[in-house]
Amino acid sequence: MSGDLYSEYFGFSERPFKILPDPDFLFWSKDHRRAFAILEYGMVTRAPLTVVTGEVGTGKTTLIQALLGQISDDVTVGLISNAQGGRGDLLRWVSSSLGLPFSAEEDYVTLFNQFQEFVINEYAHGRYVLLIIDEAQNLEKEVLEELRMLTNINSNKDELLQLILVGQPELQDMIALPELRQFAQRVSATYHLDPMDTVTTHQYIAHRLKHVGGNGQEFTPQAIQYIFYQSQGIPRIVNKLCDLALVYAASEQQTHVDVGTVEELIKDGIVKPMSPPPLFLTNRTDLGERAAR
Repeated sequence: MSGDLYSEYFGFSERPFKILPDPDFLFWSKDHRRAFAILEYGMVTRAPLTVVTGEVGTGKTTLIQALLGQISDDVTVGLISNAQGGRGDLLRWVSSSLGLPFSAEEDYVTLFNQFQEFVINEYAHGRYVLLIIDEAQNLEKEVLEELRMLTNINSNKDELLQLILVGQPELQDMIALPELRQFAQRVSATYHLDPMDTVTTHQYIAHRLKHVGGNGQEFTPQAIQYIFYQSQGIPRIVNKLCDLALVYAASEQQTHVDVGTVEELIKDGIVKPMSPPPLFLTNRTDLGERAAR
């Protein structure tokens, strides 16, 4: 097998199941369309705070990248990923995301005044500032409250600053805390992105295969059903399983990925499944009958 792993063997233009987020491969499931609609709603209505959550690997970062590809010239964007720390650190992350100069010696008041001046100046030139914070579940409660205070820059008539927070489910738990009720009141729209169901998983795999020139049937229905149960519908795990299954299939010169191929890579321990499949799935005849329904 050549250095491209399996693309040449199957006739793909590139690997269809890369792990890194890529908006070109985005599959618009019902859940992803709704989550993206909430993000767009937040931008169009100039909502001060919009929140989208989901389990690890459900495609949140890919949605952000898709959103960034549609942002107009009147929006100045600051993207913050994996921000950590307590009060005072946030403004340094914000300044860095917007390209504002700062030094480690500058105090909170100086950093805030510089940020406020930047936001007002952008507005004076017909632009508003959008801060997107990915992995926002890593923020401390005090930092979320600090974010709320930043939205006080907005006037009663015009919104100069918008915040979009994207994170794992525990972010919703934090927002629901009594001490963050003022923060929760500023949230205009929120959505939780669920894992894919079995039908969506079949559609998702076929979509990515066709995107790279495949026919969408390189995996048998039984193999996809097995992948669904092993991944619990988490796209990132689906990608890992499918990518390695294609490697295995190509190395054995198989024309399709069957359930035995997926079982083999699981047995080899290369990918850790989310959970073992139900007992009935150990019967391949039963598996095929259920997948075909």
